[in-house]
Amino acid sequence: MTRKGIVTGGAGFVGSHLVELLVDRDWEVLVLDDLSSGSIDHVAAARKRGQVAVHVTDVNAPELAEVVARFGPEVIFHLAAQSKVRPSVEDPRHDAEVNVLGTINLLDAARRGGVRKVCFASSGGAIYGGGAKLPVKETADKAPESPYGISKKIVEDYFRWYRDLYGLQYTLCALANVYGPRQDPGLEGGVTAIFARAMLDGRRPPVFGDGRQTRDFVYVEDVCDAFFRAADAGDGELFNIGTGREVSVLELYEAVADVTGFVGRPVFDDPKPGDILRSVVDPSKAKKLLGWEAWTTLHQGLAKTVEWYRGQAR
Repeated sequence: MTRKGIVTGGAGFVGSHLVELLVDRDWEVLVLDDLSSGSIDHVAAARKRGQVAVHVTDVNAPELAEVVARFGPEVIFHLAAQSKVRPSVEDPRHDAEVNVLGTINLLDAARRGGVRKVCFASSGGAIYGGGAKLPVKETADKAPESPYGISKKIVEDYFRWYRDLYGLQYTLCALANVYGPRQDPGLEGGVTAIFARAMLDGRRPPVFGDGRQTRDFVYVEDVCDAFFRAADAGDGELFNIGTGREVSVLELYEAVADVTGFVGRPVFDDPKPGDILRSVVDPSKAKKLLGWEAWTTLHQGLAKTVEWYRGQAR
């Protein structure tokens, strides 16, 4: 039997890949996106091969509850967000309006529309802060160092409240630095896209800070598999979705250069405000309770990513 799901932010980077996965698993999907950073083109292929509708709207729209009720989804995958650290530092009010108030509006729409579960994209790179013991576990104290991280931390309590009061189930996926085809260079983890695009154009890419800061880079298709599994498992839980491997920005630079054949050196720039020095998550809980792990190696993922960017240049 065909299942029905809504993907907020479904025309964006991760969301559009998730839409494709759901369509390939015979789901009927409604994409909700304001197209501020996403693109209809990202879901064009999915629309050709499955039941995919697109509704252009904002997560704070008053009509959201009506849209959800009319479609009647079993699960909502909530990926729409203000997803950049630097703009959150510059305008924390806007960050909270989208990530906190928008999530509350979505949860209320889900509750009123009889939705069984909401699967939420949190941030494993931002909610814990830089003081946690690495690789960080879900049980670690959360001390986010940017408004973006704060907003992702705050809404956890709203998810619990809606479950306790209304029975609305949820799973929170704390994503490491996601990379892959269609990525906006301005997104968190967008350093991969920045490097790939610049190197393919023959330009020296920028490195912010000294390049020794580390991240946990996880391939987008692996992340979408985690969301798919979360639809039917992990109720009321927070899961780290990452590789558990710490990679420095300079190591990533060398890896992308190897795939692209680039031989130049980077241009070093000032560090980004709000960035933490080291970030890597422990994904063992997701393996145990979701049966999930990141199977794509960094080299494999970079090869697919660079191939996609090469195609865009034609």
